[in-house]
Amino acid sequence: MTNTEIRPFRVDIPQADLDDLDRRLAATRWPDELPGVEWTYGVPLGYLKELAEYWRTGYDWRAQEKLLNELPQFVTEIDGQTIHFAHVRSPEPDALPLVMTHGWPGSIVEFLDVVGPLAGPRAHGGDPADAFHLVIPSMPGFGFSGPTGEPGWHTKRIAQAWAELMRRLGYDRYAAQGGDFGAMVTPDLGRVDAEHVVGLHVNAATVGFIPFGGVDEESLTEVEKARWARQQLYQNDGNAYFQLQATRPQTIAYSLVDSPVGQLAWIVEKFKEWTHPAADLPEASVDRDRMLTNVMLYWLTGTAGSAARIYHATTHSAESPYRTEVPTGVAAFAEDIPIRRYAEETNTITHWSDVETGGHFAAMEVPDLLVGDVREFFRGLR
Repeated sequence: MTNTEIRPFRVDIPQADLDDLDRRLAATRWPDELPGVEWTYGVPLGYLKELAEYWRTGYDWRAQEKLLNELPQFVTEIDGQTIHFAHVRSPEPDALPLVMTHGWPGSIVEFLDVVGPLAGPRAHGGDPADAFHLVIPSMPGFGFSGPTGEPGWHTKRIAQAWAELMRRLGYDRYAAQGGDFGAMVTPDLGRVDAEHVVGLHVNAATVGFIPFGGVDEESLTEVEKARWARQQLYQNDGNAYFQLQATRPQTIAYSLVDSPVGQLAWIVEKFKEWTHPAADLPEASVDRDRMLTNVMLYWLTGTAGSAARIYHATTHSAESPYRTEVPTGVAAFAEDIPIRRYAEETNTITHWSDVETGGHFAAMEVPDLLVGDVREFFRGLR
């Protein structure tokens, strides 16, 4: 018999785990580095040494833990998997339920700066009619929803779990938002639970929103040409992590779960390359402590390999995107790559915003812009 109980959850990391992290950081065995290569070979040695030392001596996990615990959190079991989620009820009784899905290498930490404005717009200078009841799950295999206990947790299966979660919470009519893998889970919700989903909003969208194969570049606008160029650069010089996690997630897990500096470098590289502007250090776009808290959710739960399995599950799934008729909104930030004409092949696009700033981690980089776009899109669907 399936256990449908929803239990309260609080983050409470044993001090022994923090002491172990301190010892490991202090005992790091550092590699050499070629002179003058900077970021072209990966994360530079000098930068990572300084960041790791700050992590060890300047970063305060307990303060961040307290911040996380300001969110009402819960766990439940769905499809044999523990699902951890935050559930923030709006003070506005007519608020629209909204499930928000992070991606890789993200976590629920991504959404900390948007929770207040989305759930309580009245207290943040907004219109109370734009309020949302927020459900923010950790994806299966990630953080406190990990590790996964069996293969096959691809995006459609996650969407089916989210549909059950929203049903279990009593939400018969709800909205969905997500970025990165969340921008794949969210459209899949429109496929598996269309009768209950009023609208879908995505950022950092890729699969289902970009071309595969060649394109007629002459037909592209200047904005689209820039996005196509970023996609090509990613395919040629930026997706080695994807190939490794999609084919050999167990192999990389040994390094990431054993070495905090290895885990740090694996994630920080993406924060540098995918934030805007990508030429700057990630701290130019994302708060350093917030970035480290995101890394901590992987490290403290030992879920680097488990989280990586989403790549294997999704790329080896027989499932393929098919058209959803649920109204869909897209926020394309400055480092994003979706192109509308290709997105319209499998999505019912009713809202599209081209944003001149922000990047892959929009909820952390430009939370006000993401909040504004989410409010605008769902305003006509309530």
